[in-house]
Amino acid sequence: METYGIEKLGIVNPKAVYRNLTPAQLTEAAVIKGEGKLSNTGALVVTTGKYTGRSPEDKFIVDTPAIHDDIAWGNINVPIEKEKFDAIKAKVVAYLQNRDIYLFDGLAGADPVCTRKFRIVNELASQNLFIRDLLIRPTEEELANYGDPDFTIISAPGFKCIPEVDGVHSEAAILVDYEAKLVVICGTQYSGEMKKSVFSVMNFLMPKEGVLPMHCSANMDPETKETAIFFGLSGTGKTTLSADPNRKLIGDDEHGWSDRGIFNFEGGCYAKCINLTEENEPEIYNAIKFGSLVENVVMDDTTREFDFDDESLTENTRVGYPVEYISNAQVPGVGGIPKVVIFLTADAFGVLPPISRLDENAAMYHFVTGFTSKLAGTERGITEPQPTFSTLFGAPFMPMDPSVYANMLGERIEKYDTKVYLVNTGWTGGPYGVGSRMKLKYTRAMVTAALNGTFDDVEYKHDEVFNLDIPQSCPNVPDEIMNPRDTWTDKDAYDAQAKKLATMFQNNFAKKYPNMPANIAEAGPKGE
Repeated sequence: METYGIEKLGIVNPKAVYRNLTPAQLTEAAVIKGEGKLSNTGALVVTTGKYTGRSPEDKFIVDTPAIHDDIAWGNINVPIEKEKFDAIKAKVVAYLQNRDIYLFDGLAGADPVCTRKFRIVNELASQNLFIRDLLIRPTEEELANYGDPDFTIISAPGFKCIPEVDGVHSEAAILVDYEAKLVVICGTQYSGEMKKSVFSVMNFLMPKEGVLPMHCSANMDPETKETAIFFGLSGTGKTTLSADPNRKLIGDDEHGWSDRGIFNFEGGCYAKCINLTEENEPEIYNAIKFGSLVENVVMDDTTREFDFDDESLTENTRVGYPVEYISNAQVPGVGGIPKVVIFLTADAFGVLPPISRLDENAAMYHFVTGFTSKLAGTERGITEPQPTFSTLFGAPFMPMDPSVYANMLGERIEKYDTKVYLVNTGWTGGPYGVGSRMKLKYTRAMVTAALNGTFDDVEYKHDEVFNLDIPQSCPNVPDEIMNPRDTWTDKDAYDAQAKKLATMFQNNFAKKYPNMPANIAEAGPKGE
């Protein structure tokens, strides 16, 4: 039996080892093993149990002398001793003996100069299908000459930790050992943990090579090749807004920005499915077909049809699929230097403007601030939107000090004269529970205007509370939508909410970034 070198991990007695199977083989294996069912579109449908989102409190980084000074330790990057990691790894390896092992040898980084080889070791065929969809799939020649991986990820959701014995917080653990070039994931079947582990590794490796890693989506004009990137946390619209039928999709979540341009870390997309309709998001809707993996979407067992509005399992319903399933995908996933950067936020207070223009200082302020509202289901325990400030729009995945990434972005904005906008995809006319979510068609129209230069020649109004410049008109958007105060019936209530949020911005910035240069600190909300 060919083992493809997994004995180096300690898995010396597997039942069988399957490497880089086809979607058909993995789908069939998952159905036979009872891991999932087929929908009427041919997609594999699974439920992931109690873990229907990422579990950030269960993530640890192994603290070793070789990497200690590179990590921004704290509440997000939590250390774990090497001995504890090794002990858990040994238990996971023992658990995997005499089991079927599914390997996927894939790639991360569409720019050949920056490509890294990732070996994913799965106990579940369904998870192996997911990571096959999400990573860059090697050619036959690349696979034949693959050799040893640069990094290995072991995912064994069937192994449950014992917190008081293993020194972790729950039965689940996501353990990253940068020095050993190994990630161990156990106790959770949520596939996003594998994807984000790849991202966390690339975010550690790329800055050392002068490449800015970014939690963003990206697309480009098919004719001019002008490129745009969209920053934002899960649920703010990165995937939806970058899947623009009039532009080429480079990627929906993870990219690098080098002197040569930008490039996708991945070879697939991981899109939210809640309230999905063909009318609003045709590209994503039509990507749910054979070869894709659907997580936690309720399906009728008789008709095999989806109910995308059913959130009984979670609001964080998902589908993973190869980027080629998007009809206008850019393959390979490389683009030019970004001409436009868009920061996406979902403001549950309903007071931020739907779009505003940022100068370089304001861009740096909002990049390090990373305000949004965590939406229900994205993480365990989140049942309604909660205001949050996530540094760099991706703090859970950024192991180094925020200044490393922030300075790299600032240098690029200045060097290439890139335009930056803040776009609120959240609430208008009132806060969550009173107002309504910004209509997608309006957000799309505003993004289009930002990309094609329409906002270069319109009137702006300065918002004194948030210290933002708001365009007063946009094609295909009612003028009254542009200024959030105008959409509220109770103006006093708006003023109170706006001051409340502005104060939150100020307090967060003062606490997290006391040594930030004055030109950046003063570019944020004033609160009056």
